[in-house]
Amino acid sequence: MDEFFDWCREQAVLSGSKLGIALEYSLKYETTFRTILSDGNLVLSNNIAERAMKTLVMGRKNWLFSQSFEGAKSTAIILSLLETAKRHGLDSEKYMTYLLEHLPSEESLANKDVLEAYLLWAESIQNNCR
Repeated sequence: MDEFFDWCREQAVLSGSKLGIALEYSLKYETTFRTILSDGNLVLSNNIAERAMKTLVMGRKNWLFSQSFEGAKSTAIILSLLETAKRHGLDSEKYMTYLLEHLPSEESLANKDVLEAYLLWAESIQNNCR
């Protein structure tokens, strides 16, 4: 990164040109870009997030015709669960099936510990939904 930002500073281009705009952008956000070096979990690209949103965007026109606000909200919740399961390396169909089979048999969903057993990183979820 040091070499890249040094190179950006050395370039003599018109500030209004496409390359000039790109160089100005890079230098303006240099400290932000460098934060990636402090945490290996960070990525410079937002491709993962954009791919996750693709399902939602493709169905957007269809959801305009939801019968009710509650129906549209339910769809959003289900799609969020599916995409989050995929992101955590689970089979989203198995995860939804597991939830639908096991959650109704719980006595109370008000208990935090009961719900935590159904989170994506819970051992039982990891074992049953891969």
